[in-house]
Amino acid sequence: MSFWPVYVINMATNTVRMAAAGQTLSTLGIPFQRFEAVDGRALSTTERQRIYDPIENARKFRHPLIPGELGCYLSHINLWRKIAADPAPGAVILEDDFSTDKHLRRVLGALFQDNASWDMVKLYSRRANSRMIKTRSLGPGITLGQPYQIPNTTLGYVIRREAAAQLLAHPFPLARPIDEDHKRFWEHGLSIWLALPPPLSQGAEAQSGDSIAAARKTGKRPPFGQMLAQGGKNLRYRLGYLAKLHFNRLFPAGNVKNRAAKK
Repeated sequence: MSFWPVYVINMATNTVRMAAAGQTLSTLGIPFQRFEAVDGRALSTTERQRIYDPIENARKFRHPLIPGELGCYLSHINLWRKIAADPAPGAVILEDDFSTDKHLRRVLGALFQDNASWDMVKLYSRRANSRMIKTRSLGPGITLGQPYQIPNTTLGYVIRREAAAQLLAHPFPLARPIDEDHKRFWEHGLSIWLALPPPLSQGAEAQSGDSIAAARKTGKRPPFGQMLAQGGKNLRYRLGYLAKLHFNRLFPAGNVKNRAAKK
């Protein structure tokens, strides 16, 4: 099997995660490259101001982005730049806290040979029974599904070179976490699918607690009134997202890619 490049995003201090990810991929016979993650905590004030707009964030999302979310997004952006400039048709992006088995190699092999018009295929979903718009077989035991709601994760995905370039068209300023932006297909215009059954799961360390979520919970408990206001903002955000999701699934001609194709 001819492999597209496989990258594992890893921070230099996370040596245990990298060792586990490397051992897993090597055992499966999947060649890979480690890709240095961006440490959002190390961003200077100037760098943060260049990439992040708190006013746009307040308008588009339910809470300010923390350093871990900025670092995660920047890590993927850096990889998209590399993929867009590479001659390979696409690449596989894995975050270092994944777990998998031999099914991954078969799924990747099928995707690398598939010429259908998908832009990105997610390799993991937290939802066990995600609603699919349509599905098709990629081979024995491998199905490709187009999810009604894009999985809220970037644990692992396959992306075509052209799609990486498209995501780089307007990357800044950042206003939402990367997976929240992926979910809004009507904004970026990509055709995002899901491998079924998903060949990735969360690693043992990730299962014990999301590091970004844990970082958000640190600190003093806010006053009740503030918590109530945040709850209301979360609800409005969720309802707004669902309204746009249902509208754009009912009227797909309104998304970015289809509008551009008609010009």
